[in-house]
Amino acid sequence: TRSVEALLSANGLPVSDLQDGTRVILFGYMAERRLCGVVGLEICGQVALLRSLAVSTNERGSGLGPALVSYAERYAARRGIETIYLLTTTAATFFERHGYSHASRQDAPAAIAGTSQFSGLCPSSSAFMVKPVAC
Repeated sequence: TRSVEALLSANGLPVSDLQDGTRVILFGYMAERRLCGVVGLEICGQVALLRSLAVSTNERGSGLGPALVSYAERYAARRGIETIYLLTTTAATFFERHGYSHASRQDAPAAIAGTSQFSGLCPSSSAFMVKPVAC
């Protein structure tokens, strides 16, 4: 939707692959009929790419970001996902606080390496991070 794309764009996150048939599940939080935050999962078999985490300026510091990540992780666990990966240029410290650790891009599973986020949309300087999914 337009509100998702506007929030992602305002946060400097790519949106071009959201319309090309990429299977991204987006979870959003709305308050007063306004999108306040969004996060996505691109599921690739037993692994997933956490992506598109954005929180509106007014909601930053409210705990919405961690709540969205936690929701996506619980959803992944229910779907049988074993590991979640992500790429970030600005939020490595945030994700470290939430249990993600740095990984080598060379160790990325083929399914993750084949995503448009990994193969081109996110710069090669992005931190590549991983977290096992708790059952």
